[in-house]
Amino acid sequence: MTISFPNPSRSYDATRQAVRFWGYDRSMESSFIVKADVLKHIQPDLRFDPVELLRAFDIHRERIYAIAAKVYSRGGKGYYELNVVDV
Repeated sequence: MTISFPNPSRSYDATRQAVRFWGYDRSMESSFIVKADVLKHIQPDLRFDPVELLRAFDIHRERIYAIAAKVYSRGGKGYYELNVVDV
């Protein structure tokens, strides 16, 4: 299974304190979230506010996409949450 991330859109999910983004395997869309604690693990000086979380996602986008691809390769289910253990 190969996932790509051609859509640069991302949004802050206040309920989950996470950044949501989407990946595509051919025409199938999958939703991903990377929680604030994962972003904090990647960028230790991160402050937990929406603007900073989105900025951290943008700065580390390629690394996050690589982590998402690894999580996706474990098996398809349409929704994926990236955790610190995945980093």
